Amino acid sequence: MKKQKIIVSAIALISLFSLTACGYNRENQSGKAKTTLKVALVPGTGGVNDRSFNQSAWEGLQDWGKENNLKKGVGYNYYQSNSDSEYITNYNSAKQAGYKLLFGIGYSLQDATTIAAKNNPDSNFVIIDSVITSQKNVASATFADNEAAYLAGVAAAKASKTNKIGFIGGMESDIVTHFEKGYIAGAESIKPNIQVKVQYSGTFTDAAKTKTIAAAMYASGNDVIFQCAGNAGSGAFNEAKSLNNNRKESDKVWLIGVDQDQKYLGKYTSKDGKKSNFVLVSTIKEVGEVVKDISEKTKNNKFPSEEVIKYDLKNGGVSLGLDNVTSEIKNSIIQAKEKIVSGKIIVPEK
Repeated sequence: MKKQKIIVSAIALISLFSLTACGYNRENQSGKAKTTLKVALVPGTGGVNDRSFNQSAWEGLQDWGKENNLKKGVGYNYYQSNSDSEYITNYNSAKQAGYKLLFGIGYSLQDATTIAAKNNPDSNFVIIDSVITSQKNVASATFADNEAAYLAGVAAAKASKTNKIGFIGGMESDIVTHFEKGYIAGAESIKPNIQVKVQYSGTFTDAAKTKTIAAAMYASGNDVIFQCAGNAGSGAFNEAKSLNNNRKESDKVWLIGVDQDQKYLGKYTSKDGKKSNFVLVSTIKEVGEVVKDISEKTKNNKFPSEEVIKYDLKNGGVSLGLDNVTSEIKNSIIQAKEKIVSGKIIVPEK
């Protein structure tokens, strides 16, 4: 029977922020290994340097490995796939190398994870952003992306001068739809008549295609765009930077980041010589913290067998990076968040 559980991750998240603030690095730590558990990731095809979802997962595993005095390639590792057809092969390679806890990063790995788990009952598997039921050696971790996207929509509507905003998705899927619907609902809660242009690129890897879509949206007057296109989202960043380099700082167009706090990608110098940033906010999902949390539980013989773990605004599993918004916008976001957490606002997923 499938069990459902909401994990409160506040302590883990505080730990993450403390490590970040102190400049924690991922170089090997000296000392004896604290566990014999070997953990591996099979990320999506975007790769662990996608500045987004996969990268967050890999950074979380690196942190956990170093905290336990493990070495890459011995105690923890990742197996990169160039296409979906390589997922099962990579699971098999990880199993043969002795890895006993394996993470599938993204809904595209659901089928491969299901098959690998059935074929390897002595290993434990975790599927991220999807649900696999009735398998004792599988845990599922999901995120309330729609809730964070709702807050991003609030920010977009407040920041837009044209009353026109955009959304660029990668591959069409239930997960990306959660972002889209939450974003639209949040924007319409501020401006009921706001226009939201939605377009899917059909890819998480083709940055040039995403750049073209972003260029067309900006040219049509959409002055804020939320990109949910994985590694392909870099194309939207390139377009926003190119446009803003040739505009006065006061005339900038905005971009919203996804999965990680992507404000570091928004730095630029405007036409009038001002140092600025075009990333309005970023929806953040703590994938790295999930990897650390479940790895630690498994290390302590507490693998969450058959559990569906939900990470949301209430337990800190999703959030919003707010560094570049005005105090007025921030207050609107805080008010909306409080209503979501209390249940006064139910954010749509579809």
